[in-house]
Amino acid sequence: MANQATVLVVDDDPVSGRQLSALAQAAGYRPTLVENGRQAWDALKLSRFRVVISDWYMPELDGVELCRRVRARRNEAYVYFILVTSRGGKQQYLTAMQAGADDFIAKPVDPDELQARLGVAERILGLRRELEQLEGLLPICSYCKRIRNERDEWESLETYIEQRFATAFTHSICPDCYTKHVQPQLDSQR
Repeated sequence: MANQATVLVVDDDPVSGRQLSALAQAAGYRPTLVENGRQAWDALKLSRFRVVISDWYMPELDGVELCRRVRARRNEAYVYFILVTSRGGKQQYLTAMQAGADDFIAKPVDPDELQARLGVAERILGLRRELEQLEGLLPICSYCKRIRNERDEWESLETYIEQRFATAFTHSICPDCYTKHVQPQLDSQR
């Protein structure tokens, strides 16, 4: 990875934290290491991290609650969240996914597995960026000005906006259209 994306590593065990940081750095990331979920939450409020690799069990604020808080944020760039734990099993996995985790890795972390999962994170984040760019495009007919909606149907601009933005239209006439359309009609009636 050439762009040196940032990753936040969260682990209350100094040895595990340094190991995860070293693995992230070897994968091309710039890691920032913090010791618990509270420090991670503070760091996330101050800086932008594209990826979080967090231990599950920590004092003050555990990895699952940290993940829930990250997912509850609004108007923030998407963060790919990987939970790491020494306890595996279906229930742990389900809890992690329900909290909003994107991935789940068991300790001890295999370097190749983490690198592969960080590659998946990059693909997902890249696809998300592309989707956000495409969502910014609104297909509109060059002739009739109707808009193609998500059901691939064409609807009027007014209908499209009213249904999505709780906005009602009132019709008026701008000064240019008044001069171009209304004034000639009034002049012809005199």
